[in-house]
Amino acid sequence: MAEQFKNNVTRFLDSKKVRYRVLTYDYDSGVHSAVEVAEAVGLPPEQVFKTLVVLPDEPRRKPMLVIIPGPATLDLRAFAQAVNLKKVKMATHEQAEQMTGLKSGGISALALINKGFDVYLDERARRYDEIAVSAGQRGANLLLSVQDLVRLVNARWVRLPEETT
Repeated sequence: MAEQFKNNVTRFLDSKKVRYRVLTYDYDSGVHSAVEVAEAVGLPPEQVFKTLVVLPDEPRRKPMLVIIPGPATLDLRAFAQAVNLKKVKMATHEQAEQMTGLKSGGISALALINKGFDVYLDERARRYDEIAVSAGQRGANLLLSVQDLVRLVNARWVRLPEETT
């Protein structure tokens, strides 16, 4: 069934001859967080990445997409420092949906190529050959090579602090 899944993102990847695997899950059954998605699709939570919409404090700067491991939380101060900004803030769900045209839980840098976002990928993605990211809609993730993701979305690497528990 998952092989039948097609949307603009998978068509784009097909056109670029990029290898990927579709991982579907039932969003309506309450699978919402990246950690829950990882469990639903059978991957370690650290290999399923979520995309966050972050707003710069400087009006001339574009909104940013920050792709981090599912279990992680974004340290806004550390991120701002890493990208040479004084301050950043998380977009609200409403702002993120309005800016991206995508539903929260389905926001994907792959669906927003050439839409004016600066994309940052957490260095922890380097630990994997492939990571799972949203396919651009709720209920579907794509497992693809980290190198392909970086190349396609023009991601910049960002080193963020790891939480210690």
